[in-house]
Amino acid sequence: MRAHPVFADMPVTIFETMSGLAREHGAINLGQGFPDDQGPESLRRLAADALMTGSNQYAPSRGLPDLRHAVVKHHGRLQGVPLTFDGVLITSGATESIAASIMAFVHPGDEVIIFEPAYDAYRPLIERAGGVAVPVRLQPPFWRLTEDAIEAAITPRTRMVVFNNPHNPTARAFDADEVAALARVCVRHDLIAVSDEVWEHVIFDGRRHRSLIAEPGMAARTLKIGSAGKMFGMTGWKIGFVCGDPALVDPVAKAHQFLTFATPPNLQVAVAAGLAWPEAAFVDMRSGLQRSRDRLVAGLTDAGFALTPSEGTYFLGLDLRASGLALSDEDFCRRTVAEFGVAAIPLSAFVTGGPDGSIVRLCFAKADAVLDEAVERLGRIFC
Repeated sequence: MRAHPVFADMPVTIFETMSGLAREHGAINLGQGFPDDQGPESLRRLAADALMTGSNQYAPSRGLPDLRHAVVKHHGRLQGVPLTFDGVLITSGATESIAASIMAFVHPGDEVIIFEPAYDAYRPLIERAGGVAVPVRLQPPFWRLTEDAIEAAITPRTRMVVFNNPHNPTARAFDADEVAALARVCVRHDLIAVSDEVWEHVIFDGRRHRSLIAEPGMAARTLKIGSAGKMFGMTGWKIGFVCGDPALVDPVAKAHQFLTFATPPNLQVAVAAGLAWPEAAFVDMRSGLQRSRDRLVAGLTDAGFALTPSEGTYFLGLDLRASGLALSDEDFCRRTVAEFGVAAIPLSAFVTGGPDGSIVRLCFAKADAVLDEAVERLGRIFC
């Protein structure tokens, strides 16, 4: 039997491809975005204790009450976002949050705006729901979002916007003017916004995260998506949050109950405790990541590479054209993993049907020695 064409004709993701090549060649993997360390020990011990002494049966489909209350308090305390208990849903990862949100509101033929380069799950999820993904292209090296560009993509069939801030894969943290511009378009055209904010705590150089849901007119039309895996550097935990007006969250919860239904209870117990940490703990975590970013920036710059700004996420863009390298991003990635033992991700993989690009994404959430060795190996391309 033939699978649905959205998935039957889809290639293996670039992450699986490059990670496979990294294993094959024994390469340093700066492609897939996960930290080297195992995450905060105190939370891991809480999760282990809850596994042994707490319930191991189905959690409530909408999430443990303690965690839902913790999400409300956390975002109110650190971002000034007024959420309610009934407006919080816990899912098995942020990608499930996004999938359930799209399933809940996108009808066949509806158009959904995405900003490319875009996280690679958005388009297939939209298309599987019967929607049409409409890209707004962000341009390197600064990846700015303009109201005119968003407005130009609007048609009478536009139903939703999927927004990612901070933005993977470009590492952009959109500023107040850009977030306000998107909000004005959403209000003007009565659009639902799925605001993927999984990197909200991974933001650098003193910036403050700006949540779309806090903009004028957006509280009743925004589904704010969060991720404990990104907040605490434990990507394997797959604990996601959907937050918003209960009238918006209710249909998402109904979609969720037929996707994963519930999420591991012991992990929810630990995440609830982590969300109560003081702000200083989150500042310390991102300060450590910023130091890693700066180390990789300094090393690559000294080696002769030109870089695009990294304002948030675990990622840094290497600009091949500005570095004087006449290679496409895909050719560079395939060559460096095989010849120099470093795996990276070409940004053209995040653009639908686009030409070969010249920006490569590197993950800096690694140990100092790993970053230093990667710089030494990448620098050999100039020899």
